[in-house]
Amino acid sequence: MDVRLHLELDDDLARRVDQVSGPRHRSAYVRAAIVRALGADERAESLLAVAGSLRDTRHEWDADPAAWVREQRRDEV
Repeated sequence: MDVRLHLELDDDLARRVDQVSGPRHRSAYVRAAIVRALGADERAESLLAVAGSLRDTRHEWDADPAAWVREQRRDEV
């Protein structure tokens, strides 16, 4: 089932949406924008939920990442 919404946009914002989507495709454009925004919000929420759950361990490349990369490349030959 689809739900109809009434959105109010100022003239400039509506004009910008029309420029990108075309005046007959506003709903599809707004729908896609909402889907993207919800996905971003859900990803941010997931990241915040796990923030701090990984141990802070030192890595062999922390002191000099470029030197570590060079060493890895040397070992590949």
